[in-house]
Amino acid sequence: MPHPIRIGVGGWTFEPWRSTFFPPGLRQAEELHFASRALTTIEVNGTYYGTQKPETFAKWAKETPDGFVFTLKAPRFATARRVLAEGTESITRFLASGLTELGPKLGPINWQLPPTKKFDPADVAAFLDLLPDRLEGLPLRHAIEARHDSFACDEFTTLLRDRNIAAIQAEDTDYPLIDAATAPFAYLRIMGTREAEPLGYSEADLDRWATRLRDMAAAREVFLFVISGHKAANPAAALALIQRL
Repeated sequence: MPHPIRIGVGGWTFEPWRSTFFPPGLRQAEELHFASRALTTIEVNGTYYGTQKPETFAKWAKETPDGFVFTLKAPRFATARRVLAEGTESITRFLASGLTELGPKLGPINWQLPPTKKFDPADVAAFLDLLPDRLEGLPLRHAIEARHDSFACDEFTTLLRDRNIAAIQAEDTDYPLIDAATAPFAYLRIMGTREAEPLGYSEADLDRWATRLRDMAAAREVFLFVISGHKAANPAAALALIQRL
């Protein structure tokens, strides 16, 4: 039996989407309610820029339907540093900010590294060992988005595989593509939507993506986010993929 395929975008608050995605006249306070019923996952950007409150996570959980899953971008204070292994305090603060309020709606955490961060095996291994697999009894799943070419090596993927941590696949971008199955789930961020395409991607490209996602889901759960590119079209691309599955 195939595993779930979850498709979404980054965040839900973006003014141009009020004319391309959300129904006319929808109140901003109702946008998450709508988005979480049109899409099957959302990658939260706000957790990257600042600490959220338990009440915020609880509110998100309440506003979204059963089966919906959030992924969270870990705070930049934990990842945008010269020595990753020195991020213990930032990691601890993030994990203590109320993530467990999401319960089963908590999906993988995206630990996005800056493009300038080069692969240092000892530092990366020490950093990965700071990421717990449970939080107050709730299972945690982690994914690393490495954006420097030096991470495209077997040593990096071995470190991830030994810890069941996913390598995020960044596609349609200049960032390195690390296409390796290192965890029981796959995490993809595709960044190639174009203004010239009504659905962000061509029909042929969307068909190819749908086929690829079905193939991947034969072995593991799949998360795909339409990110960056021509952002106004990202929900249309995500919806078109959902309709193909």
